[in-house]
Amino acid sequence: MNPLRIGNFSGFYGDRADALHEMLTGGEVDVLTGDYLAELTMLILGRDRLKDPAAGYARTFLRQLEDCLGLAHERRVRIVTNAGGLNPAGLSAAVRQLAERLGIPVRVAHVEGDDLTAEYPGTLAAHAYLGGFGIAECLRAGADVVITGRVTDAALVTGPAAAHFGWQPGEYDRLAGAVVAGHVLECGTQATGGNYSFFQEGDVRRPGFPLAEIHADGTSVITKHPGTGGFVDVGTVTAQLLYETGGARYLGPDVTARLDTVRLSQDGPDRVRIEGVRGEAPPPTLKAGLNRLGGFRNEVAFVLTGLDVEAKAELVRDQLSDALAKSPPAEVGWDLVRTDRADADTEETASALLRLVVRDPDQQVVGRALSGAAIELALASYPGFHVLAPPGKGAPYGVFEDVYVPHGAVDHVAVLHDGRRVTVAPAQDTLVPDELPQPPLPEPLPAGPVRRAPLGLVVGARSGDKGGNANVGIWARTDDAWRWLAHTVTADTFRQLIPESRDLPVTRHVLPGLRALNFVVTGILGAGVAAQHRFDPQAKALGEWLRSRHLDIPEVLL
Repeated sequence: MNPLRIGNFSGFYGDRADALHEMLTGGEVDVLTGDYLAELTMLILGRDRLKDPAAGYARTFLRQLEDCLGLAHERRVRIVTNAGGLNPAGLSAAVRQLAERLGIPVRVAHVEGDDLTAEYPGTLAAHAYLGGFGIAECLRAGADVVITGRVTDAALVTGPAAAHFGWQPGEYDRLAGAVVAGHVLECGTQATGGNYSFFQEGDVRRPGFPLAEIHADGTSVITKHPGTGGFVDVGTVTAQLLYETGGARYLGPDVTARLDTVRLSQDGPDRVRIEGVRGEAPPPTLKAGLNRLGGFRNEVAFVLTGLDVEAKAELVRDQLSDALAKSPPAEVGWDLVRTDRADADTEETASALLRLVVRDPDQQVVGRALSGAAIELALASYPGFHVLAPPGKGAPYGVFEDVYVPHGAVDHVAVLHDGRRVTVAPAQDTLVPDELPQPPLPEPLPAGPVRRAPLGLVVGARSGDKGGNANVGIWARTDDAWRWLAHTVTADTFRQLIPESRDLPVTRHVLPGLRALNFVVTGILGAGVAAQHRFDPQAKALGEWLRSRHLDIPEVLL
């Protein structure tokens, strides 16, 4: 049987608008997937739904279809997307209306059952992560477009693969192979050189979107359309495999994929083969994401230029202490960012930033009272007083929490293009994931001369967020570098290199098959991205910071 060619045209809500057209016209493809949902996106869509109960889906998807629905129909390319967000039925109806207006005979189906908001009072959005078999039911019944709400990102690939090859629940190795391919595709151009540590090794000014050639046994090849930008190699695929993962077990509603069994090999220019993936029964629970409004947040960034930066910062803190004491916010944070340089040749490089961030359930507490107190200092504080932007009245921020519910707690339903409703049975066999033994480490490198140098000269990194936690995956590019990395960068070493993590739980996971270490830092992002807990609230650049830190590195590796 020929492989199924599944491409991606969106990695987030706001991705490149013309990618759907590019993927339809750039080469052969059978199915195109669009991933629009992230933890922050669910909060945004939840706020949209507060204003308009008919909203709650990614409207940009409709604009993309306006130009591309006819192309997809002509080329017999099916489209599967989670752009339905909180309202997959609403988006399905909108797609049908669009198709009717354009005169294109398109069969549209959708998947529902993920919405648990009514079960969690006080949430803007509470949604379970469903698997791919609802998508498979829609496709088997003949749907051309399938709209989902909150499914796992990889389900956009496992669903079409299961439908095409006739896979059933319990075919864990095949499903796990598709999960791994789906995880590589889900973030679009991050698999083709985007956001890649070694980006200078190719032309990544406009990376093409990735696609996977999936075979009936679950193996796959990651590639892209000919002539598109970026590049696909073992490194770009490794980077995306490590993104937003934890240990060797990658848990999902249909299967647990064992990342410690993945084997990658270069299969030609811009082609990486994925094989050897083993799967296990899924865990007995489904993850559900809860999004709430956490309160209100305000921020002032004072610019401190030239000499006496520390003394200037102390003066501002003292001057604002009375205003903060009159009606104390629940949270007050001061952060002095020393971006200044001595004897600088521009004013900007002579300046540091003092950031004040306040949070409180009451908008008045963080609003105009604080803003007024800060602005009143304009002529009465440190020399050179100014701020980056006038403080506002306080903006709402969100809080994300994940919980776990039994498979039977959701009504997973495929609503077919002809209106029939098919219930998707929950997983019958489940497995509570136990602790895996630590894999053996390679032989350490022989002792030799070392040089103090950035870690990133010998390793790549990719980091991201999962709720309040961050993961930082780092991988070696050669066997010798892996021999050094595996013995050198321990959890304690990570804490030394990343001071923010010193008082937090840091777990190191070893993935020898990828020559990789994956560090999970619990709590570093507070209540999640929408809470804006730190300078880089999604930990996107945490890995690059780690690569910039200096260690004693064997000269043979440099």
